[in-house]
Amino acid sequence: MFNAITDVPGILVGQVSDLTALTGCTAVICPQGAVAGVDVRGSAPGTRETDALSPLNLVDKAHAVVLAGGSAFGLDAASGVMKYLEEQGIGFDVGVTKVPIVTAAVLFDLGIGDYRVRPDAAMGYRAAAEAKAAPVKEGNVGAGTGASVGKILGHEGAIKSGLGTASIRVGDLIVGALVAVNALGDVVDPATGKIVAGALTKEKTFLDTEKYLREQSFSPGAAMSNTTIGVVATNAKLSKPQATKVAQLAHDGYARAIRPVHTMLDGDAIFCLATEQVAADPNQVGSLAAQVMAQAIVRAARLTEGAGGLLAARDLL
Repeated sequence: MFNAITDVPGILVGQVSDLTALTGCTAVICPQGAVAGVDVRGSAPGTRETDALSPLNLVDKAHAVVLAGGSAFGLDAASGVMKYLEEQGIGFDVGVTKVPIVTAAVLFDLGIGDYRVRPDAAMGYRAAAEAKAAPVKEGNVGAGTGASVGKILGHEGAIKSGLGTASIRVGDLIVGALVAVNALGDVVDPATGKIVAGALTKEKTFLDTEKYLREQSFSPGAAMSNTTIGVVATNAKLSKPQATKVAQLAHDGYARAIRPVHTMLDGDAIFCLATEQVAADPNQVGSLAAQVMAQAIVRAARLTEGAGGLLAARDLL
């Protein structure tokens, strides 16, 4: 196993990064389709095709989830993924063609690098074309290329973050997570309770955002540039309602590793993809999803390098 979301059979990942403009996109693809659910908890989301994943609606499977930078502009990357999948004959059969079900979420990275460069259809197409079942690069890559955390004091006090992934296996059941961490809050290691990456004081020590909010009045100001977006995948057999519930439970991983989380200044979202290979209880799948999501978040913070004038956690060791 790669300790990555690609440990789930049938899940492929492709990524494109612009290390000059500091933005990028990540395509999580399931060519055979996967039962999908989504849960959006943040209050400033940028998403595409999430209504299609509702248990009340017709489409029963999704073929890709796209995570991208670029704020709402970055949703264009999903069009490129859709084009690539149609060329491969992948999608919902409507007779005259197959329509790929490509859902997406974006994060705000316009405040770092070159805001004029955003993930577009060409970048999404390249990410889809490069998708494979292989180890997944982490850190300053894909949707995490321009990510940062600890922005309670704005960009000047922030620290670089990125993309992380992890997986867990229990018997035949596999659950993996992939996440681009771009939060207002700090990243905390649940195993120790210590801040891994977060808002910095002028002395380059951790401010502790939750403590700051207990002791100070707060006005959003320059802190409006956040959102953590992720995917959990599993080989479990789940219905659409169960996949939606697993996506909800996976947000517990956000809450364990990001403090505070789901604020009015975050657009946090998690997608769930189930490839229907192993019988499993959705409660177990959801519990594992929360655990592995928290691990992926911590990896995103620890494996990132400084960029765009921001230090990274490794620079403070």
